Amino acid sequence: MVRRGTGRGSAWSKWGRGVLWLVLLVLLAALSVVWWVRVTSLPQETGTLELLGVRGEVTVTRDQWGVPHIRAPSDEDAVFALGFVHWQDRAWQMDFQRRVVQGRLSEVLGEAALGQDRFLRTWGFQRAAGSVLPELSAQSRALVRAYTAGVNAAMRRGKVAPEFRILGYTPEAWTEVDSVSWSKLMAYDLGGNMDDEVLNTRVVARLGQPGLNEVTAPYPAGAPTILSADELPATGAVPAPLPDTAALPAATVQALQAHLQAARELRLHRVPGKGSNDWVIGGSRTASGKPILADDPHLALTSPMLWYLADLQGPTLKAIGASIPGLPAIVIGRNERVAWGVTNVNPDVQDLYIEPATATLTERTETIRVKGGADLQLTVRESRHGPIVSDAGAAAVGPRVALQWTALQPGDTTMDAFLGLNYAQNWTDFTRALQRYVAPSQNFVYADVDGNTGYYAPGRVPVREGWDGSLPVSGDGSREWQGYIPFGALPHTYNPADGLVVTANNRVVPDGYPYALSNPRNWAEPYRAERITQLLEARPTGVTVEDVKAVQLDTVSLVWRDMKEALLAARPEDDLSRRALEVLRGWDGDERAGAVAPTIFEAWLMALQGMARDELGDDTTLNSLSALRQLQTNGELCRDEARKLQNCAAFLSASLKTAVDDLSARLGSDPQRWTYGRLHQVASNHRAFGNVEALAWLFNHRAPTHGGTNTVNVARPEAGTFRQTHGPSYRQIVDLGNLNRSIFIGSLGQDGNPLGAHVSDQQKKWVAGEYLPMSTDPADWGQTRRLTLTPGLQPGQ
Repeated sequence: MVRRGTGRGSAWSKWGRGVLWLVLLVLLAALSVVWWVRVTSLPQETGTLELLGVRGEVTVTRDQWGVPHIRAPSDEDAVFALGFVHWQDRAWQMDFQRRVVQGRLSEVLGEAALGQDRFLRTWGFQRAAGSVLPELSAQSRALVRAYTAGVNAAMRRGKVAPEFRILGYTPEAWTEVDSVSWSKLMAYDLGGNMDDEVLNTRVVARLGQPGLNEVTAPYPAGAPTILSADELPATGAVPAPLPDTAALPAATVQALQAHLQAARELRLHRVPGKGSNDWVIGGSRTASGKPILADDPHLALTSPMLWYLADLQGPTLKAIGASIPGLPAIVIGRNERVAWGVTNVNPDVQDLYIEPATATLTERTETIRVKGGADLQLTVRESRHGPIVSDAGAAAVGPRVALQWTALQPGDTTMDAFLGLNYAQNWTDFTRALQRYVAPSQNFVYADVDGNTGYYAPGRVPVREGWDGSLPVSGDGSREWQGYIPFGALPHTYNPADGLVVTANNRVVPDGYPYALSNPRNWAEPYRAERITQLLEARPTGVTVEDVKAVQLDTVSLVWRDMKEALLAARPEDDLSRRALEVLRGWDGDERAGAVAPTIFEAWLMALQGMARDELGDDTTLNSLSALRQLQTNGELCRDEARKLQNCAAFLSASLKTAVDDLSARLGSDPQRWTYGRLHQVASNHRAFGNVEALAWLFNHRAPTHGGTNTVNVARPEAGTFRQTHGPSYRQIVDLGNLNRSIFIGSLGQDGNPLGAHVSDQQKKWVAGEYLPMSTDPADWGQTRRLTLTPGLQPGQ
């Protein structure tokens, strides 16, 4: 006998089928939306397009990683095509970056971005960018014009990045000012002296002048400098000037701190351990007999990544390397004869002036449009030194503090310099291009196919007489810049005798240099430079590209080497601290994702770096060198009355317990399970949606990473999260003996669109220490897609 379903069973069956159909309909709708977004947002990469603005037939061949190889009959057409593919692949990034420069984020992000817009408008980044174009050479203007036309040609294709749909706006046409504007924000991102002056003001108020060297330790005597004494001009040393200050009320200091908070929200601020490495090895040291040049700039790791790999080949413009969407040049890379790399010099090019009550100020009113809210009228005041940054358009708080900065001054021809590097054929061309360089001052390393190597640190660096720029000074005229260091006197060397130049944001010159590039506390700690030099000098001859890769990817911590004795002397307060300390005793200092010791060490270091917070506030982080000096000298910063810690021995034990308690809460009570990669992961987050829970999964990218604080492969974990938010944003190694055997890699991928095929395909290789071929030979490109651009008719033709 067959049982028939009961009425209830039939009802449930019908309900279940209904739910199934509903799920299928929702899934079908979602797939339809994804298909529609892909069709309307992903660029055309094959076939032929007729475009206004291009003058000859251009081919854009994207290789298997999405890197475009552009072949054009004129240099202008090559740069036109660069603008075209930049907008195709990174439209949102480009629009966001120009909105940052313009201070127009609130228009699309709402009231939450008002503080950032106030900061950006007050500093006047867009006004400074607008003054650039008239200063550029005719050749640069022509290339900027061509690039701008290429961007607009891509925009007219009607493909819309998902971010524009989500935020509900249409981007405006690109302008020539937009094509140079991002360089101003790069100058700020690689600056930061104002942050130092604000911190130093707080230090002096709380700890006196001696506190400056306690909170930020001076560069150690005997630590590596980029140039040696025999590479300096034959002049006597200039005595180091003493800090000089006019006091600021606490309320004014707080106003300045609040103003700088907007830069932190934009991820444009100095981060401990943030920096870059580059070096060049002469042919006498290499297996090929020709130079090898390496570079890896350490910047914020974002989604999409900052850099865009590209290969441009016109009649005379033949450059391949890393470009920045929005800028019409290869910023770091090589051409058919010359290679170059950059790291940040970080000279002191910003000063805060406390303007007297009688100082003449000018005013302008700017309107900030706010999505979903009323417009804001912002009054910006300026003195002869620069914008008043102590009020940021709000009610004045105490003295009026102005900012003087080289990047805000007229006559910025930095774009001429970068475009000139793309064309350079020899050292003479290279240095002639760098004479046009203004900001941000960079350590440029150089190599050419003839076997020559060199180094130059160009840019405007102010000359101060009798004061060192580390603290705010009076604007009464007694502390003015006395011009800039002459170009010929800036640090440089050509074909150094030892065949090696290493830069890692360390001190540039030893005592004896006739100018002050910065104050003694302004340099990065020497650990990366020391480790790179140590590894390269261990192999004085026969160096290969593979050897250089190993150096670039090195994760051995010299910070641990220096701190080991002090840390292992700690007296554990409990069993968990004791077990953690035992893990460290046998550690070799290599910070790998699968190891436990790096987790404990970095967590402990974070706790140690906070030792000045009871004196200076929760936003104060010592660098590792300063923390070590306190431990070695039983310094006053170890004392913490609230926690009843009277000396560094007590602080050391307490900080170890703080660290292990934190790790136990995050990872469980068994230290053997505290592997580094569980916490230490690269966080390439989206600028707008990175913290929006509903969208972050689509736009953000995570992966466990190796390295730590001040390792060569730098990967400092962020305090509180252990995320890696800064690091080698791009790596390149150029073999001047065989240019097409050169290699490069970005931190994420070419596509900005989260639905693109190349949105993150470089990240896995980047984490694993692998590279892409930096080659202009089609045989190295793998499977390709070719798009041909041809001239279109003007309206009415």
